[in-house]
Order: sequence, then structure tokens, then C-alpha cells
Amino acid sequence: MTDMFDFVVVGGGPSGATAANDLALAGHKVMLLDRMGRIKPCGGAVPPRLLKDFDVPMDLLCTTANSARMISPAGREVDMPVGEGGWVGMVDRDVFDEWLRARAARNGADRRDGTFEGLEREPDGSAVVLYRPKGATRGSDPIRVKTKMLIGCDGCNSAVARAALPDEKLPFVAAYHEVVDSPPEGVGGFAGDRCDVFYQGKHSPDFYAWVFPHGSKTSIGTGSAVQGFELRKAVGKLREELGMTEETCKTVRVEGAPIPLRPRKKWDNGKDVVVAGDAAGCVAPASGEGIFYAMTAGREAAKAAAEALASGDPAKLGLARKRFLKAHGTVFRVLGIMQWWWYRSDTMREKFVKLCMDKDIQQLTWEAYMNKELARKKPLAHVKIFLKDSVQLITGILSGGGVREGDSAGKRAQV
Repeated sequence: MTDMFDFVVVGGGPSGATAANDLALAGHKVMLLDRMGRIKPCGGAVPPRLLKDFDVPMDLLCTTANSARMISPAGREVDMPVGEGGWVGMVDRDVFDEWLRARAARNGADRRDGTFEGLEREPDGSAVVLYRPKGATRGSDPIRVKTKMLIGCDGCNSAVARAALPDEKLPFVAAYHEVVDSPPEGVGGFAGDRCDVFYQGKHSPDFYAWVFPHGSKTSIGTGSAVQGFELRKAVGKLREELGMTEETCKTVRVEGAPIPLRPRKKWDNGKDVVVAGDAAGCVAPASGEGIFYAMTAGREAAKAAAEALASGDPAKLGLARKRFLKAHGTVFRVLGIMQWWWYRSDTMREKFVKLCMDKDIQQLTWEAYMNKELARKKPLAHVKIFLKDSVQLITGILSGGGVREGDSAGKRAQV
């Protein structure tokens, strides 16, 4: 064991790559450990604010979308234009994540391709990270490196969290998508500048399915927490319905992974380990949006870990979760309630899509998405929406919409 780092970051997705880059820019000795070739299933939507906050160039976007289409169980289509020249950026995680990792390496991070194997302690209590490099022969000893701080950004089933934090089973949605060659404009209603979201129980009994344009490629996917729901089969049926089968839209690659549904209660061990991104549960409920929140959490984890190291006060690790939830906790709570209520049955999903026809709701939704906070403008619009929403809630209760289809929330779906 010859290497000693200030920080070891495990996981090179948006969260880990951001943490490693920030720490390297600050002059710290950083190792970024990632299992290369792993790509998370993701629609790939990012708000303009992400490009500004994290210094991401526009040319990293594969396309932009200026509207979203919501499709109800009965086939009702509601278009939600961003308005006023606004747009949503679309990225391919294969390209986007690699660019973030390469940037961290350019700025000084020691980038290594390997798999985290465990965490050990020296007699003095200092942390030792064990990892197995790519291509290592079976039975060979793992590589050992010492670190002053360990940051885990290694996904929903975080091995770092299992090794260092209190046991906590996060509820999750299993997600699966197929990246395909984009169809011609108009095929199956496809538009290269619009994100389509399917709130239909046949495609997802408790979440949603999507068709998101990525320029020359398109992501077609779904997610569910319902046990026995076959994600791959659901995506196949959606592609067939839209005329986007293998014959017309060649499959480029497929991916599946769990997506957490709420933040962890504890992000750090009070000593020298902190987690971020999916490992910390930083995915917005209802929408499943995770890229912006992963990068934000990675930055907060890096900042808190640097403060803990500089001050010698490990309690400062807790600032990562505290600061993140102060900025985004209210949005997460509101979206969590929305998912619990509106996604529970096709009856409620039909009402939800109808509600999205309201122009005030559309405007406030896009303002919240673009700014990553609940819109506080137009207080009368909020009152109007509250009254409409209350009517829908009461109607749903009286019509029996309060009964969840399948009653299987939280159980793993099948890819």
C-alpha cells in the first residue's frame, strides 16, 4: 500500500465526477474510482440551470426539447410548452458522464477503473479502501489505498453505504430503457423536440413510461416498484404501439438500474465517510429526475468533507445532507405526495393528466423545474390550483381512487 489520498470518491457518475472535480480544483489529492462501461438508464433531461451551475458546455447536449406531452390512460394528450423561448437540455449518459469524469482527471483527479471491494481500518483508525482493478485475475489481492475521507457516489445499492453507514433499505423504482435510433418525425407521434410521458398502467402501474429524444438516438423506457411487472416486456409493447420496433428503430443499447424514491436518513458515519447522489437517495419523486440533484449532492458532499478535513471536526460531514435538504427538501416532499396520490391508479392518472391542461399549472411546473424551487410568483394562481386540486382529490376519494392498484408498492419489478 503506497498511495495516500485526501479524498477517495467511489462512483464516477454525475455526483462522483462533480465531487472529484471540485476537490481536485481546490488542490486536494483525489482518487476517482469508477467501474467503466456502466451506464445508468436515464431519460437524460437537464435544466438550463445545470449548465450554468456546473460549467457544462452547450455542445454537450445532444438536443433540446421545448415541450412535454402527457398521455393519459384513455389516450388524452396534453402538450405543455416550456414557453418564452425556454428549453430542456437532453444528454446521453454515455457521453455526458464520461465528459464529467475526463474533466475531473484533467483537473488533477487520479482516475482509476475498478470496483470497490471494501473498507478497512488501520490500527490508528484511518480508512483503507480496497478495490479490484479492471482485468484483475481471479483470486488476486485487491489494491489498498489510504484516504482521509471517503465519498460514496456508487448508486442506489451503494457498497460504500453498506460498508460504513447504518443499515437502511431505501424504497426504489426499478428502471429500464432502450436507446434506439430515432424514428423519422411523426412516426408514432414522435417529435424530436418534445419529451413524451405515458401515464398508463399498462406501461407502468405506479410510475410512468417515456420517449425522450436524444438527437440521432431516443430513450424509450419505463419504471415500476411493483413486483412481477416486467419492464422489458412493457417497453417492447410501447415500442410496438408506437411503430418503433427493431425493424424501424434499431436498438443501440439497453440498461436497467434501481432508482431511490427518497433521501437517506443518514448520509455520513460521523467520522470520515459521506455519500451523495443515488447512494444518498437524491432523486426527485414523481419525475425521477436525478442528474441535477446528483451533481448538487456531490458538490455538497465534497464541500462538507473538505470542511471536516480542514477543521478536524467530523461533525461537519452532516452539513451535506442538511444543506441539500434545506435547498430541495420541500420540493422532494411535495413531489413525493404527488406521486403517492396521482400515480396510484389509472383513474387518478387520468385526472392528473386532465389537471395538467391548466395553463397556470403548466407555467408554475416549468418555473419550478427550471429554477429548482417551488415557484412563488402569482399567488392567486397557487390559490386557483389549490382549489382545483382539492376538487380532484375529493372526487378521487369518492370514486374509489384511493385504492392502489395491485397494492404492491415498494416491491421490485422485473427487468
